[in-house]
Amino acid sequence: MSSSPKVLFGFHAVGVRLKTAPQSIIEIYHDPSRRDARMRQFLDRAREANARLIEADSLRITKLAGSHGHQGVAARVQAIEQARSLDDLLEQLEAAGQAPLLLVLDGITDPHNLGACLRVADGAGAHAVIAPKDHAAGINATVAKVASGAAETMPYFMVTNLARTLGELKERHIWVIGTSDDAPRTLYQVDLKGPVALVLGAEGAGMRQLTRKTCDELVSIPMRGAVESLNVSVASGVCLYEALRQRA
Repeated sequence: MSSSPKVLFGFHAVGVRLKTAPQSIIEIYHDPSRRDARMRQFLDRAREANARLIEADSLRITKLAGSHGHQGVAARVQAIEQARSLDDLLEQLEAAGQAPLLLVLDGITDPHNLGACLRVADGAGAHAVIAPKDHAAGINATVAKVASGAAETMPYFMVTNLARTLGELKERHIWVIGTSDDAPRTLYQVDLKGPVALVLGAEGAGMRQLTRKTCDELVSIPMRGAVESLNVSVASGVCLYEALRQRA
C-alpha cells in the first residue's frame, strides 16, 4: 500500500473501497444534512467497517473532492497497490492458464470517458486497461467517481511508448485488434476467444497512425443510423462484451 493518500468521492467509489479494502480508509467525510435511506445504509456499512466518520458540510466536501458530484460523501484513502507492471500481470495470467483480454486506449484525455471505460472493462471481465503516458487521462477523483469503483479494481497501466508495448504484446502471442470505421471486417467476424488486446482511439480522431499500423488487424463496429461513430466508452463496451460473449 502506498503512503500517498488520495481522495475518493461518491457512494459507489467509496462503497467499493469499504467492501474491498476497508483498512485502507483513513477517514470518511459525510454531509449530516443528508438523512435519506441511501446515506443511512452507507453510514451503517462504514460503521461496521470501523471507518472513521467526520461530519462536513457540502462546501467542505466539494473542496476535498474537487467536484460538486460527491453525493455528500468523500474519503481520504491510501492507494492500493495492484500488479506492479503489465509484464507481472501477463505472467500471472499465463501461469493461471487464462487468455488475456486487454483494453488499449489511444488518446483518451477526458476523465469522464476514462472512468466509463474502466467501469465497462471491469464489468466485462477485462484484465487491464492500457494507455500512453502522453495524450491520456490519469486516474483522479473524477475518474474514480465515474468508474463507480472500477478504478479500484481494474489495473490501469500508462506506458511510455504505446507502439512498442503493442509490439511486446504481439511477441507474447496476444492478437492486437484495432477499431476503425473503414476496416474491411466487422467486430463480429473475428475470433476474440484467444489472447486479445482491443485498441480504441479517441472519438473522431481515432487511433494515431503508428498505433494503427502496429495492430495485427482492424475491425469496424457496424453503424446503421445517421451518426458516424460511438463514444469511446460505448465502443469499448460493444467490443469487450462481444469478446465476453464469444468466451462464454
